[in-house]
Amino acid sequence: MKDESFADRRSFLRRSIAIVPAATAFGAGGLTGATLAQTSTANAPPPAVTAGPPYTPVYFNATEWTFVQAAVARLIPSDDAGPGAIEAGVPEFIDRQMEGAFGHAATWYMQGPFVEVSPLFGYQKKMPPREVYRAGIAATDAYCRKQYADKGFAQLTAAQQDEVLTGLEAGTVTLEGVGAKDFFGFLLQNTKEGYFSDPIHGGNKNAAAWKMIGFPGARADYADWVDRPGVKYNLPPVSISGPQG
Repeated sequence: MKDESFADRRSFLRRSIAIVPAATAFGAGGLTGATLAQTSTANAPPPAVTAGPPYTPVYFNATEWTFVQAAVARLIPSDDAGPGAIEAGVPEFIDRQMEGAFGHAATWYMQGPFVEVSPLFGYQKKMPPREVYRAGIAATDAYCRKQYADKGFAQLTAAQQDEVLTGLEAGTVTLEGVGAKDFFGFLLQNTKEGYFSDPIHGGNKNAAAWKMIGFPGARADYADWVDRPGVKYNLPPVSISGPQG
């Protein structure tokens, strides 16, 4: 989570996109993450994000909302390559997910017995993701207050926040009432999904992440480009809801 790990942010995001579920990230798109990674355009200017009206969270309370914003800002910070998670609307995407099928684990088998198993079996715990977030945020803030002179996560320096996130990811930070790796796993997964999702879901504002990597989006007709090999495709990406500038 150190700053130097973001030296080649474009490469990091291109690698990350391969593990984001295609249906979540790209809506109607039929390409794989590996194929999309190859479409990145070198030396492209950072895509602009047009600010919209402030979003009011539906699930997260004020303290939780501040935490989510601070955490995703460290996971995908803004730089010369493109917007960060905040500018791309990732917190809004995550908040929306908490009130949807994912947050409620509506399509998952959530009955017991609940036992410790290999991560290869996927998430096997009792709490749905929305409860993992609520417990994880509270427990992480409690941990931070003990370790950093009564400061919550959002009050820490960037370097300290990176230390905490690294500890959550590695499991070296122990949280009360919730698994640190479970919490961090959902947080990182949803941050990536929100960054690359179709804008209709609240993240990837103005399709800025798609513009950064050269992904055309959910455009339905490429007939005009079939017989133009080697010609740069310069049309803006299209969301399920329509063109994105």
